[in-house]
Amino acid sequence: MSLNTANTDEITARSVLDDPQHPLNKISEEIRDSVFKIHRNFGPGLLESAYEECLYYDLTKNKSLKVERQKILPLKFENLIVSNAYKVDLLVEGEIILELKACAKLLPVHRAQLLTYMKINKSRLGYLINFNEKLVKDGINRFVL
Repeated sequence: MSLNTANTDEITARSVLDDPQHPLNKISEEIRDSVFKIHRNFGPGLLESAYEECLYYDLTKNKSLKVERQKILPLKFENLIVSNAYKVDLLVEGEIILELKACAKLLPVHRAQLLTYMKINKSRLGYLINFNEKLVKDGINRFVL
């Protein structure tokens, strides 16, 4: 999915992602719906890889979204290209990075990891999702650049 929109509206200096009708926000709803569905079925306590597999399945089969798992992305530094610099858990529609966790508590390094991935990939939207929460809504963290 390629979007040719500016990051902010020059008049209001608000992010275009503030608009609920923005295409990325529509995809976000599908992602959150899938996260809730999976957590409702299994709750906390599984390995991250199990949640990833279920989320990938639901987003691709039931939501018909283009999703890449364990996507290795390059890092460019001056004239150097590091072909396997980092790996995102799920890349949805080539735009939204999902970093999944199944841990007791999210740490600042998890947030930094996602934000760095988003910056390098030029992704405007990303989610840090911790499935190991009693209420998964408390484990969904949305980030906009």
